[in-house]
This record gives sequence, C-alpha cells and structure tokens, in this order.
Amino acid sequence: MSQATKRKHVVKEVLGDFVVPTENQQIVKVTGSRGNNLHEAVTAQGEMFLVSMPTKFRKNIWIKRGDYVIVDPIEEGEKVKAEISTILYKDHIMYLQESHLWPVGFVIENKVIEQKDKVNNKEGKDQEESSTSNSDDNEDDLFVNTNRCTYQYSESEDDEDSDAQEDDDTKR
Repeated sequence: MSQATKRKHVVKEVLGDFVVPTENQQIVKVTGSRGNNLHEAVTAQGEMFLVSMPTKFRKNIWIKRGDYVIVDPIEEGEKVKAEISTILYKDHIMYLQESHLWPVGFVIENKVIEQKDKVNNKEGKDQEESSTSNSDDNEDDLFVNTNRCTYQYSESEDDEDSDAQEDDDTKR
C-alpha cells in the first residue's frame, strides 16, 4: 500500500469513527510532547505518565498540547504506561459527553472552555456588527496553534502622529 493510500485510510478512520472506550481503555489529556513519538498525558484523576504514538499515526496525524486521546495500557511499561489508540476531536468529545462516557475530571474543564468560547463568540458578533469590513476577512475558522504564546499588540494612531510631528520639528 502506498504512503498516500495509507494516510487516506488512517485519516478516514480517525475522523469518521466514533469510538467508545472499552473497560481497560481510558481517556487522557495530552499535556506535552517529549519527543521520539512520546507524549506526556494526564488522567481525569490527575495521574501523569507517558504515552506512545503507534506507527500508523506517525507522520499522518498530529496531536498537540490540550488534545484528548483514548489510550490502551501497557502492562510492562515503567515510564511509558500506555499507547494511543484513538485521537478525539470536538465531534467525538461531544458524542462521548452525550453518551455520559466522558470522565468527570474533564467535564469542569470543558465547561470553562465552552464559556470562553461563548464570550469570544459574543465579542466577535459585536465586532462584526460594528465593523463594515468584508465577510471574507473573518478569521474565526482559522487554526489557532495552542503551542505558541499569543501576544496582543495595540497601536495608537495618536502616538504615531505625535512621533511623526516630533521628527518633522527636529528636522526643521
């Protein structure tokens, strides 16, 4: 099987199937990458350990800090205690919450995230109504990289105008 065909099947499996964790599987949150296809994860109870990414996901599917995954335990593992079996996206998480299979420790966290999203959506709608910009400039659906720090810059036209006037005055 070619690499492109393999990638197509893996992506279809990850995005399409709504998987329910079995008795020995558990849902964990990825807290960081340790390199060499190892990721640090935390359970709903707060236990931290390393999980490995299987070869079928490598170079095909990417996970980042804050993502949720279903893992299979590795009994003989000392440091690496589980292997990722499924990566959960928003649709999967909503399905598990509706099925009452989502861990209680993560429920509070998701409510806070949902409240932030609601506040951001309200602010976004207010800004859309007040601005006269084109709807093509809407950046709400763009990917936000949570692994990078976000900086907010504020520019004031008064500062730029006063600086320009001072430069003109010094030149004269």
